[in-house]
Amino acid sequence: MTTFELIILVVLFLITSFIGVVTGSNSLITVPVMFQFGIDEKTAVATNMFGLTFMSIGATIPFVRQGKIDARKLSPLVILTLIGSAIGAALVGFISNQSIKLIVSIAMIAVVIFTVLWTEKSQPTAAAGGVKKLRIIGFIAAFFLAIYGGLYSGGYVTVLTATFVAFLGMTYSESVAATKFVNVFSSSIATLVFMWQGLVDYKLGAILAVTMFVGAYAGANYAAKMNDVWLKRIFFVAVLLLALKTLYDFL
Repeated sequence: MTTFELIILVVLFLITSFIGVVTGSNSLITVPVMFQFGIDEKTAVATNMFGLTFMSIGATIPFVRQGKIDARKLSPLVILTLIGSAIGAALVGFISNQSIKLIVSIAMIAVVIFTVLWTEKSQPTAAAGGVKKLRIIGFIAAFFLAIYGGLYSGGYVTVLTATFVAFLGMTYSESVAATKFVNVFSSSIATLVFMWQGLVDYKLGAILAVTMFVGAYAGANYAAKMNDVWLKRIFFVAVLLLALKTLYDFL
């Protein structure tokens, strides 16, 4: 990788980390760019995950300081996430590089479809199935999303944010904070598995980790002070732009 390409990556990771505190979906942009720069597919996914761990930590700190994260309440989701993400990361070792590219492409399309179809009006209500049933669905969804999150992570936090709002009764601000906390465990366990598999580029990973931590910490400081209405607006506008960009890439 040339110095110019490294600078592009650093700038890209900084911007996406700042915005991604609210929207998620960083990996839908960063990983394909790493592919374009000739980085091995599995190494790109693993090194990106290494950086995501530090991004998640940086994003979580301001929310913890603001008292917006209830670790005790989120502990069942953390356990499910650790198991699911470990499974997802382990699967990478058995998948070919071409399959990794295919998974990335499918994920981009899936997030676009999700973005178009999901709205607040389409989410289930307690009257339709009961609060308990909705919570069970939410926990099951969180587990399977964790498998995907450990495998690739592109769009993982975006869909998880909507899942927490739709099935676990969280507000947008609560969900944004919760997903950052949960993602610390998702990306951490996945990174450990990737490290064990020897897939992480530590030199590049260290640079990206610092970049993502700084971007996420700065972004979270702003997000922690925003009310639910503004978080909701930013979430939908950013995800809509991501959907349009992805559709453009495929068309």
